[in-house]
Amino acid sequence: MKKPFAVLLLIFLFTSVHAQKNKLNLLIGTYTQSCDSKGIYVYDFDSNTGDFSFKNATEKVLNPSYLTVSKNNNFVYSVNENGTESTVSSFSYNSARGKLDLINKQSSKGADPCYIINDDKNVIVANYSGGTISVFAKNDDGSLAEAKQVIQHYGKGTNTQRQEGPHVHMVHFSPDKKFVLSNDLGNDKVYSYAYNPNAEHTVLELKDSTSVKSGSGPRHLTFSNDGKFVYLLQELDGTLKVFSYSNGTLTKIDETTILAEDFKGSFSAADIHISPDGKFLYASNRGEANNITIFEILKNGKLLLKGQTSSLGKGPRNFTIDPTGNFLVVANQYTNDVVIFKRNKKTGLLADTGKKIVLCSPVCLVFTKN
Repeated sequence: MKKPFAVLLLIFLFTSVHAQKNKLNLLIGTYTQSCDSKGIYVYDFDSNTGDFSFKNATEKVLNPSYLTVSKNNNFVYSVNENGTESTVSSFSYNSARGKLDLINKQSSKGADPCYIINDDKNVIVANYSGGTISVFAKNDDGSLAEAKQVIQHYGKGTNTQRQEGPHVHMVHFSPDKKFVLSNDLGNDKVYSYAYNPNAEHTVLELKDSTSVKSGSGPRHLTFSNDGKFVYLLQELDGTLKVFSYSNGTLTKIDETTILAEDFKGSFSAADIHISPDGKFLYASNRGEANNITIFEILKNGKLLLKGQTSSLGKGPRNFTIDPTGNFLVVANQYTNDVVIFKRNKKTGLLADTGKKIVLCSPVCLVFTKN
């Protein structure tokens, strides 16, 4: 009897370990003033099936519209988008329980922060309405010191409604962490800053800037998996630019669009991500488009259109792909849901799983270890 029991025990242990490997945490940042939201939500997510379950949530965290998680998975940092009263918050993070506890907060030193990144030394924030980049040192306990550097952008664009002044929309580390790239939707530029993580004050030092088409509104960018190319999504005209990248310098090599040929309605390009295997690029579009455009990434870095899929909601502000590449998850801000799509890894195409998380005004999605 001992042998069959041992076999059953091994099967149970293998199944249990395998099931645990599939488990991730999905963190969701929300807007909290348009409907009933607690702030940041944590869900269990099964990367094998796409199933999910509520795990935990913060209490009374104001507009945590963008999040970033520390490399050691012990801390979460969020913006608190609130006009000139905006702040940046640090939280301790117990991933097993999905529990977030506020450590401290600091002034964002710029109105309406919309993007946030971190490494071992610093937290860096893009302040949209203020047109500034703010750099905060991390303390050993995960808390944030006051901003040690604030960079003010200047200039405006031809779109008088959206480009009346600078609007920093993103900060993004280069793969080697030697540079931070920053898109400014207001003045149609991409800035390249040399990154000095241990500097007392001048953490970011301007190396270069790249001007793009006037009125195009650069919003988000991403690097190819090998770091040789940068893909820039432009909110106001729906274009997607391809640059070669080397040591902080961008050189344009191609341009395409996320708009369908026959599309005539309003649009607002939003987010951009590459699949974990580096083969496909996805971009979201809002307005009356409300879809995800899918491209294959060719060996020369250029893009081949593969198709478009409805986001199955309104306002796909942010989306993400789970680390296995099995699922693409979309935050539809205006229909208050997070829709889960199955990815075909061979074709890049998306299929509706019928699964969605109903949640007030979701705008940021981040997967972490369980």
